[in-house]
Amino acid sequence: MRVIAGEFRSRRLKTLPGLATRPTPDRLRETLFNILGERVRGAVFLDAYAGTGAAGIEALSRGAARAIFLERSRAAVEVIRQNLAALGLEGRAEVIPGPVAASWKRVRADVAFLDPPYDQEQEYEWIADSPAPLVIVQHSRHLELRESYGALRRARMVRQGDNCLSFFSTR
Repeated sequence: MRVIAGEFRSRRLKTLPGLATRPTPDRLRETLFNILGERVRGAVFLDAYAGTGAAGIEALSRGAARAIFLERSRAAVEVIRQNLAALGLEGRAEVIPGPVAASWKRVRADVAFLDPPYDQEQEYEWIADSPAPLVIVQHSRHLELRESYGALRRARMVRQGDNCLSFFSTR
């Protein structure tokens, strides 16, 4: 796994062994950030269910002011911290260990990326309590998300292989 573009382009990131974590594929991450474009620059980016932290690190590489990482797995939290340290990004990042449910409402961001395990459909309900006006949700193409969650309405959906990105916004 590598950083796609920006300040840390082509830098390799540590990953977790095994199948417990499903990293966002490089191509899908590239699509995500190409769509977001300049909206990331200067933003606070929330990476929920962060895994290795690749999405949040990509945001920092592309000019986000800060990134907040929410992750339950202790092993994944350690990998995120190692990846941030290897790139010298500790000062621009906050890693919050524990269940997403415990932290989701307490943080504030400009852009939130939500990537729960595909087999835990109830976790997608957190969209309604978004800490950001723009939420991007990675999900299986087999999962039909609602068109709206609270004040958020789906503005766009992109399919790529078995994955989808749904963009929810307050506008």
